[in-house]
Amino acid sequence: MTLGTATPGGGFPVYGQAVAETINEIDASLDVQPRHTKGSTENVPLLEAGSLDLALVQGEVAHEALAGIGRAPANLRVLAAMYSTPGMFVVRADTPYRAIEDLRGRPVAFGARGSGLVILARYVLDGLGLDRDRDFQAVLLDKAGDGPAMVMDGRAAALWGGGIGWPGFTAVARGPQGARFLVPDLDGIHRIQRKHPFLKLMVVPASSYPGQTAELHSVGSWSFVMARPTLPDEVAYRLARALHRGEAALGGRLPQARETTAANTVAAVARPELLHPGVRRYLVETGLLSR
Repeated sequence: MTLGTATPGGGFPVYGQAVAETINEIDASLDVQPRHTKGSTENVPLLEAGSLDLALVQGEVAHEALAGIGRAPANLRVLAAMYSTPGMFVVRADTPYRAIEDLRGRPVAFGARGSGLVILARYVLDGLGLDRDRDFQAVLLDKAGDGPAMVMDGRAAALWGGGIGWPGFTAVARGPQGARFLVPDLDGIHRIQRKHPFLKLMVVPASSYPGQTAELHSVGSWSFVMARPTLPDEVAYRLARALHRGEAALGGRLPQARETTAANTVAAVARPELLHPGVRRYLVETGLLSR
């Protein structure tokens, strides 16, 4: 089975590799093979066309696809919740930028063109009364891995990203100048949620990144492993069983993946009918979901 991820250098390829290795190890009859794509916005149509069996889809892209925002509702189903993705900016610690407003008029790398993180930025900035293209010198990348170098060598004032253990943030934080993270203040979070209530308050614990001494609060959503509409129920059942039997092994391979649990899958999905029927069957058997 093919598992669509994203461009090299971002969090999705690393996560996808860990998921594939875990599933294949737990159930030798399954063979999940990760595949680089342009990211979430390409993964959805590839799933719909049956060109991918599974794919990683960032929360805002999943929300728009399933709700039919700007398009017809997608006939896709959730295999598992991946991890929470609170959106943030990172800047070099030796720069004067202390708040998101300080980045106005500056070059900012907003991520790879097909990444769902770009969609998250649109919602967050809109809630703050800002516009990516009007208020910033927006840079869209061909590869997610290009962003950290742009911040470290001064071509970009900041890099937008999200999640705990995100590779782009880690790279900047480990750089010679260190890093500072910029998130909305409490008033900003309230304004964002009033306009876009599907975005949830999320916490980035202290020490999630090198040199990050205090916890950070922002907004975001859960990303998902999603399945093509024709994926057989029995295959989805076995995938869910292998994935969740391998929760400890998955978390050992990638700390960010410790959030990938059966319990979080149940909690993160807005409605149980969005789960693949094979996954629902597995979760009912485990007692985590009622019939």
